[in-house]
Amino acid sequence: MENRVLYTQENNFTYLVNEAIGELWDEREEGFTISRIDNAKLYWCKLCSPEHSKAIVVVNGRIESCWKYQELFYELFQHGYDIYSFDHRGQGLSDRLVKDHEMGYVYDFNDYIEDMSQLLQSFGLDNYHKKYLLAHSMGSTISTRYLQTYTNHDFDAVGLIAPMYGIPFPLWLQPFAIPTAQIATAFSSKPSYAPGYSKYYAMPFVDNRLSQSELRYSWFRDLYESKPELKVGGPSVRWVWQGLMAAKQCLQMSRHIQAPVLIIQGGNDKIVSNRSQNKFFNKLKKTNFQCEMLCIDDARHEILFEQDRYRNQALNRLLDFFDSH
Repeated sequence: MENRVLYTQENNFTYLVNEAIGELWDEREEGFTISRIDNAKLYWCKLCSPEHSKAIVVVNGRIESCWKYQELFYELFQHGYDIYSFDHRGQGLSDRLVKDHEMGYVYDFNDYIEDMSQLLQSFGLDNYHKKYLLAHSMGSTISTRYLQTYTNHDFDAVGLIAPMYGIPFPLWLQPFAIPTAQIATAFSSKPSYAPGYSKYYAMPFVDNRLSQSELRYSWFRDLYESKPELKVGGPSVRWVWQGLMAAKQCLQMSRHIQAPVLIIQGGNDKIVSNRSQNKFFNKLKKTNFQCEMLCIDDARHEILFEQDRYRNQALNRLLDFFDSH
């Protein structure tokens, strides 16, 4: 394994995020693409250098935004990659879809996939020597469904971080989750939060289940306070139904993915189902002989916002995987 050193570490994070990371972020190109589905405005950004011949498309998770990934974009850029990313419909700087702008909502999960296809076309990646896809959580679900739908894509390899292939319901409840969410959606006269969820709430660090890095966690929460238009709260009932259906399709159609795939799992992830990730990987490897999986013991869901000891492992394995393809 290559000894990589171009990562931010917690002991220099604050300095770099206010200096080199911030300076690179200020050089981004950004804009909006009008969705061909419903004319929703989709925010995108890119960081490019004429010296780079490789590109990474970063697909973020639920409630996230490109703005949250400034540290990662900086590191990937230092390793010679141009960066392309976007905000999903209903979150970040893209158009919100319902009256309550903090509700996580999508009408049809396939809308995410079609948006991604349209944005990838608009990015114009054909001139790159190598092209990679990197996705987190819900972004991994969207990316998996994209790969299954558009099998003629030209990504050289794919990295999926804590992919949402299921939610950690009790085993006895799992058979009822999708029909219950579907029925609840059918009987809702207007979009409503899923039971137990509400508007955006900044969970105190001591209670959070996302990361053990207080520095990175606090930075992202402070970012959302300084830029409140990024805030997204709990999912709607419809989002839960659509998300669970998409996760099920990911597992059912694993054979359609032939690109090299690396799955990185947080050993202490309480947000998505590791059991479903294992099921997906065990099924995928029967038809895809270029897939690998890494479980990082004790890491929580947001592995790329974790403490250095977990995050460094993930980045080393990810970049080695991309280098090998």
